[in-house]
Amino acid sequence: MAFRPAWWLRNRHAQTMWRRLVGRDRVPSYRRERWDTPDGDFVDLDWVEPGASDSQAPLMLVLHGLEGSSRARYVVGLLCKAITRGWDGVAMNFRSCGGELNRRPRFYHSGETEDLDFVVSRLVARHPGRPLALVGYSLGGNVLLKWLGERGEKAPEQVRAAVAVSVPYDLGVAAHRVDHGFGRVYGQVFLQTLKAKTLAKAERFPGLVDPRLVRSLTSFAQFDEHVTAPIHGFAGARDYWTQSSAVPWLPAIRRPTLLISACDDPFLPSESLPRDAVARSSCLTAEFSERGGHVGFVEGAWPGGASYWVDRRATAFLAERMADHAQPVHSR
Repeated sequence: MAFRPAWWLRNRHAQTMWRRLVGRDRVPSYRRERWDTPDGDFVDLDWVEPGASDSQAPLMLVLHGLEGSSRARYVVGLLCKAITRGWDGVAMNFRSCGGELNRRPRFYHSGETEDLDFVVSRLVARHPGRPLALVGYSLGGNVLLKWLGERGEKAPEQVRAAVAVSVPYDLGVAAHRVDHGFGRVYGQVFLQTLKAKTLAKAERFPGLVDPRLVRSLTSFAQFDEHVTAPIHGFAGARDYWTQSSAVPWLPAIRRPTLLISACDDPFLPSESLPRDAVARSSCLTAEFSERGGHVGFVEGAWPGGASYWVDRRATAFLAERMADHAQPVHSR
């Protein structure tokens, strides 16, 4: 199932932006649940056709990327694929991404895995007989891989497989890429929404950050140095990047995991893709295509018939690992 980029959309930036600007993915009828977290905050989960508590059908949990949400078209498209297979799906909105600013001073970031651990644990407790498939995009993929590595052999038995798409494996390299050259076009879009949320948080928590400093920030490196790092307990941007990057955790992953990336991803140079870690692991499978952009992977003979290879490939990989879902799943 090799990716064949649409002949009319071979540029990496066109691949990256097509679905965001032209895609026709329709947001399904979500049912929202708000789960209070142990630290007094909350995460919003959006469900599509949640099954009965005794259902044995697989459940897919999807994590969005930086400043995305459950309404991102790549999330919607994947959940629709899950529905066609008879699975239930749920999208987790990271703190402040579900349409409402979160309660606590901290936000979310690329290495924050406590909320994911909380959500997975609760899903397993609520649906002990259901196999669980996990998918993360970009920042969400980094969070997912780091969590899988942290848990290692202790990951819940119900977690059968995972897929991580367009992951910024080395956060320092990724931050440099979006702060220079054409990457700044993407970086500035994300930076504006991040700054707006930070300023809103500063009104709620006076002294958390200096609003004048936040308004003056012009790069991701600066934002991570002056906002992400101090709010979340890191010594600085470099400390945050080092501790939060997924790469060091890949050897510890003990669940079948597919890594999907394009070598022309405008957010990360191809030499940063973790080929060595994949070669040494029996749990990791890599599909690093020459083209595809960032969470793009658009196929189709004509623009009117565009389709998204990443949706098909992710669900096919997971379906193969879910083939024995009729077998009882027991919590350890």
